[in-house]
Amino acid sequence: MTKIFPIRFLFALFLLCTSSLIASGQKFVTIDDKVPHHIFNYGEIELMDDVSGTLSIQDVLKADQDLKFRKSKIYTPKIFSLNSTYWFKVKLKFNPKSQENWVIEFFDQTIDEIDLYAFNAGRQYQHFKFGAKYKFGQREYAHKNFLINLDNSKEGEDTYYIRVRSSQSASVIIVLRNMHWFVHYATEEYMFFGLFYGMIIVFSFYNLLMFIAVRQKQYLYYVLYNLSIGLYETCVDGIAFQYLWPDHPVWNQYGYGVALYLSSLFGLLFTLNFLYLKSKAPVLYQTIIVIIIARTLFFIACLYNQSLFTYKLVEVLPLLMALGSGIYIWKKGFKPARFFVMGYSFLLLGFIIKGLVLLNVPWLPYGPITHYSLSFCFVIEMILVSFAIGDNIRGLRQKKDRAQKRMIEQLQINEQLKETLNKELSSLVDERTKEVNQKAATIEKQNEEISLMNAMLEKDNQELHENIKKVSRARVMSLDVDFEEFSKIYPDRETCFKYLSELKWINGYQCKKCMNSQYLAGFLPFSRRCTKCGYDESVIANTIFQNSRIPINKAFYMLFLVYSTKGKISSHKLSQLLLIRQSTCWAYNSKMQKLLEERNKELKNAGEGGWSKLIFESASFAEKPTV
Repeated sequence: MTKIFPIRFLFALFLLCTSSLIASGQKFVTIDDKVPHHIFNYGEIELMDDVSGTLSIQDVLKADQDLKFRKSKIYTPKIFSLNSTYWFKVKLKFNPKSQENWVIEFFDQTIDEIDLYAFNAGRQYQHFKFGAKYKFGQREYAHKNFLINLDNSKEGEDTYYIRVRSSQSASVIIVLRNMHWFVHYATEEYMFFGLFYGMIIVFSFYNLLMFIAVRQKQYLYYVLYNLSIGLYETCVDGIAFQYLWPDHPVWNQYGYGVALYLSSLFGLLFTLNFLYLKSKAPVLYQTIIVIIIARTLFFIACLYNQSLFTYKLVEVLPLLMALGSGIYIWKKGFKPARFFVMGYSFLLLGFIIKGLVLLNVPWLPYGPITHYSLSFCFVIEMILVSFAIGDNIRGLRQKKDRAQKRMIEQLQINEQLKETLNKELSSLVDERTKEVNQKAATIEKQNEEISLMNAMLEKDNQELHENIKKVSRARVMSLDVDFEEFSKIYPDRETCFKYLSELKWINGYQCKKCMNSQYLAGFLPFSRRCTKCGYDESVIANTIFQNSRIPINKAFYMLFLVYSTKGKISSHKLSQLLLIRQSTCWAYNSKMQKLLEERNKELKNAGEGGWSKLIFESASFAEKPTV
C-alpha cells in the first residue's frame, strides 16, 4: 500500500496539471450566424515577439516556438517596438451549416506588412500578404481595411497565424464578420466619412470666402488648419491611401506626420491672429513663436528619421498652449475666446481618449465611440471655433456700428458749431467789409496822388539817367581816364559786340555777297546771317579788331588811348596799362597809328567820338556817321 500511494498521487497530480493547462488554453471563437460581428480580445489572441525577425511559418509551428506564445493581457494588442516582427494566432471553430459568408478584417490601416497563414481543405497552409506597403489595387476588396475571406465549408477547429511588421505604432484589431454585417457597417462608415469630410470642406470653403471678403489672415489659417486635420484623418482612416495615393504606398509613411505638423503650425498661427496675442499678450505671442520653431525643427528631424513620427504626443504641447492662451485672453474680456476655449477643450478630450486607448486602460469602453473619438471631438471643435469666429465678426460689426454712430453724432455737433461760427463770421465780415471799403476809398485817393508823384519822379529819373550817362561818357573820353573806369562803359565782350553791331549796321543790314537786306541771328553774338545765301557776317569783320588775339574791351581801350594821345603813346606804356606783352602792344599800336595818319584830315573835327572812325578798315565804313 505504501508503494501504491505515491504512484496514485503522481497520477492525480498529472491529471490536475493537464486539466489546468487545458482550462488555461487559448479560447476558440465559434462562427455563429446569430453573432454577425466579433472582435478578438484578451485570451482569444496570443502573441509572440520575433526579436530576430527571421522566423518562418515552419519555425513557428514547431513545439518549442509554439510554447512562446502568450495570451494578450489587454483588449487589443499594440505594437510599440518599431520595425520589430510579431506573431499572432487566433483559433476559429467552423460551422458548415452557416448561411453566411465570413471574413476576417484588420482595422488598423497603418500596418506595413501582414502575413496571414490559414489551412485549406488539403490541410496545407495558404499564405495571404497585404498591408500599407503594397499598392491599394492589390487588395482582394477595395476597402480601406484589410479583408480575408474565410473557408467555412469545413468542420472542426483551425488556428490562423498572423505575422505583423510595422514602422510605426499600431493596434492589431482583428474582427470576425459576416458579409451582410460588413456591407451594412461599411456603408454606414463611408456615409459617416462623407459627412465628416463634407463638413470640413464646407467649413473650409466658408472661411475661405470670409478671407476673400475681409482679407484677415486668421480665416486663411483656419482653412489650412481644417484641411490639415482632414488630411490627418484620411491618413489614419486609410481614405487617403484609397483615394489620394493608391499607387504610391510610400506616402503612407509620411502622410500622417506631415498632416500633424501642418495642423499644429496653422492651428498656432490661427491662435496668434484670432486672439490678437501680439497686442494683448506679447509674452504668450513670443512663446508660441518659439513652439512653432521647435515644432518645425522636430518635423525636419522626422523627415530624416521616420520613427520619430510615432511620437504623436508632441502635438499635446501646441494644443495646450493654444487652449491656455484662449483661457488667458477670455479672462481679459475677449468674449469670442469662450467658444475657442470650449472647442479646444473638446479637442483635448479627444486626445486624452486616444491616449487612454493607446495605454490600454481596462475600464475604457472600447468600440466605435473610442475609435472615432478624436474625429467626433474635432467636429465639435470645428463647430465651436466657427461660433467663435462668428462672435468675433459680430463684435467687430457692433464696434463698427458704435463708431459710425459716434461719428454721426460728432458730425452733427460739428455742423451746429459750423453754423454758429459761420453766423458770427458773417457778422464780423460785414463790419470788417465796411471798414475796408472806407479805407479803400482813402487809399485810392492817396494812390492817385502817389501815381502823379511817381510819374514826376520817373521823368526826373530819366533825365538824371541821361545826364549820368553823358557825364560818364564824357569822363571816359577824357585823357586821364584809366582802364577800370573805361570798363564801366565797355565791361565785357557782349557790350563791345553790341556797340560794334549798332555802329556797323546803323543804316540797316545789307549782305556783302548777294545784297539781301533780310537776316537772322548768326553764330557769334550780334552777328547776322543772310536769309538768302546764308552768309554769316561777324560784327568784327572788316574792322581793326578782326583776327584780334587780345580781349575786345582791351583793344577798344588801346584804340581810345592811341586816338586820345594822337599816336604819341608808346607800346611800353600800353603794355603797363593793359598788362599785355610789349611786342603785342607794338604791333597793334603801329596798325592804329597808321590808320590815324591815313585819316588825319577826317578826324580833325571829329571830337570825343572820333576814335570810333578808326574801327573800320575800309573807307566805306569809315565815312559812316559816328555814334
